[in-house]
Amino acid sequence: MTSAAYTGRDGLDAISIANRGLNYGDGVFETMRVHRGELPLWPRHLARLLEGAKRLGTPMPDVDFVEARIAVMVSAVEASVLKLLLTRGEGGRGYSPPDDALPTWILSLLPLPPMPAALRVHPCETRLATQPALAGIKHCNRLEQVLGRAEAVRAGCDEGLMADMAGNPVCATSANLLVLHEGRWRTPPVDACGVAGVLRGWLIAQGLAEVASVTPRELDNADNLALCNAVRGILPVRALGAREWSPHPATGELQARLAMAYPMFEHAGTNP
Repeated sequence: MTSAAYTGRDGLDAISIANRGLNYGDGVFETMRVHRGELPLWPRHLARLLEGAKRLGTPMPDVDFVEARIAVMVSAVEASVLKLLLTRGEGGRGYSPPDDALPTWILSLLPLPPMPAALRVHPCETRLATQPALAGIKHCNRLEQVLGRAEAVRAGCDEGLMADMAGNPVCATSANLLVLHEGRWRTPPVDACGVAGVLRGWLIAQGLAEVASVTPRELDNADNLALCNAVRGILPVRALGAREWSPHPATGELQARLAMAYPMFEHAGTNP
């Protein structure tokens, strides 16, 4: 792993124990696919990063400087994952943020995760709490997802599906949910909890998916399921708990449409 941390325009050797991201999860982050020295989905990641910083009231570092540092780090990289973590910085009494906070941001270059052809998904008992002030953004408070993923691992599954407090499915621990129903892909809303995924946003903008609530019954009766995120692309779901699905042409078509726009996903999770 390669990483670099900055406060303003100055590089840091270490993160202070007073950093608010470490103490309170006071920050936001983006996890991005690197392809041939570029970040093809960067404009969408940047838009969500700016929205998250605005919601938290965190000062945003100079974007041109951040982009210049990113360019240096990924310029010779064929395929990888870049994580950008932005925290409010240091200080403040308890939870109260300081008035003159100087943000800290960290870049980390990581290997690509495994790209399975289809996923076995565990229905998580851990629920997503309702909090519209934080819904949609990728903030650093991810303990619900940590608990959900631990459930999935114990069940021997690849991912965990998480529901809201009413029991309606929302998303996976690290991906958005796509539900095929009567020839249309639906994705649950994320205005009360969950993350507005970058790839989910692209699918909606292209008219390939629509935002619609999904009940547990509708999920069980779906023609097919898939998960999507900006690192692994679109991954078919083979099973959710005891419910299993066969490969569906609509999932392959959706993968093909994505690969036409973003060739980095050409071989990611190809539907068998």
